[in-house]
Amino acid sequence: MKVHAAVTRAKAAPMSLETLELDAPRPDEILVKLAATGICHTDIAMRDQAFPVPQPIVLGHEGAGVVATVGSAVTKVKPGDRVVMTFNSCGHCPSCSEHASTYCYEFFGYNFSGNRPDGTSPLSKDGQRIHGNFFGQSSFASHALCHERNVVKVPDDVPLELLGPLACGIQTGAGAIINSLKVVMGQSLAVFGVGSVGLSAIMAARLVGAGKVIAVDLNDARLKLALELGATHAVNARSENAVEQIRNLTNGAGTDFTFETTGVIPVLRQAIDALAPRGTCGFVGASAAGSEVSVNVIDIMTAGRKIQGIVEGDSNPDVFIPRMIEFYKQGRFPFDKLITFYPFEKINEAIHDSEHGKAVKPVVRFPQ
Repeated sequence: MKVHAAVTRAKAAPMSLETLELDAPRPDEILVKLAATGICHTDIAMRDQAFPVPQPIVLGHEGAGVVATVGSAVTKVKPGDRVVMTFNSCGHCPSCSEHASTYCYEFFGYNFSGNRPDGTSPLSKDGQRIHGNFFGQSSFASHALCHERNVVKVPDDVPLELLGPLACGIQTGAGAIINSLKVVMGQSLAVFGVGSVGLSAIMAARLVGAGKVIAVDLNDARLKLALELGATHAVNARSENAVEQIRNLTNGAGTDFTFETTGVIPVLRQAIDALAPRGTCGFVGASAAGSEVSVNVIDIMTAGRKIQGIVEGDSNPDVFIPRMIEFYKQGRFPFDKLITFYPFEKINEAIHDSEHGKAVKPVVRFPQ
C-alpha cells in the first residue's frame, strides 16, 4: 500500500515528506493506521547519527493508532483495536525469557538496524529500499507494521492521540523511578534534566510519595513546570553549583537517588557526586558511542554507592502502559501537560521546537 512518511535521508537534515510503498503484513505482523506519534530525543539522535542507523530511514517509535489488519498468526490484537507501539525485542534470549525484555540480547538489532531480523525492510520507493522497522514500527508515517511483542492494546476512554509518548519517553522516566530505582515514600531524589523523561520521573516520584524531589536544569520555564508537577525544589545549574545545592537541601548528606537524563558526561558525574551514602544513580541519557565517565572509586566503594544504567524504565509495557493510563484517568499522573501537538506536515518544526526547548514533548497528529 501507499503510505505518507517522513524520511530521514541525511545527517542532521530536515526530514522529507514522501509517498512510500509499505509491504502487506506478514503472518506475524500487524498493520496500524496512525493517529499520532510522539517525537523522542532518540529520534533526533538517530537522525544526527549518534549511532550509525542506516539511511534513508523512517524513524518514529512512539506511535498510537488503530489496528487495520493483522497477519494470520497474530492473536494478541484484532482490527479495530486501539494500540500503542513500543520497543521491540526478540522474545527468546535469556533476558526476554526472564521478562526483562528491555535488556534483550538483540535489542540493538531489533530496534536500530533499520530492517526486519531477516534483513529486509518493509518500506521502499520506486524499487529503492527505505529502511524501516525502527523500534519495530517506523511510526513517522501514516501506517506502520509492528509485532505482537511491541504492541499494547489501550482503552477506549482516553484520547488516543495522547498515548504514544507512553511507549518510550514517559515510560522511561516513570519506570525508572517505580520499577528500576524503586523509590518509596519519604526517600529523596534529584533529577538532572527535566525534559519529558525527567518530568515523567518527577510525576512518578510524587505518585509514590517521595520526600524531597529536586529538579536540576538550565531552563527556568522547565524548572517552573517541574515544581508544578511534583518537584519540591528547583536548581538552575547555569547559575548554581548543582551538587552543592543538593547537599545544602539535604543537610549535607546528598540524595538517596539521582536520575540523570541528559546524556552529558559531566552532568552524569554530578549526579554521582550528589548521592548520599548507599545512594543509587540511575541514568538513561544516550551519550555518543564510546563515551566514558570517571568516578572516585573510594567514594563509590566505601559509601556503598551504586550506578545503574536503565533502558525503557525496566518496564513490561503490557503492564506498565495501562497502569500509567489508569493513573492519568485518576488525575495522579498528568502527562498531558507535557504534550504539544503539531500536524504531521510540520514534523520538522516540531523537532526544532524540541531541540530548542520550546516544546517538552511534541506529538505529530495524522489526518483521520
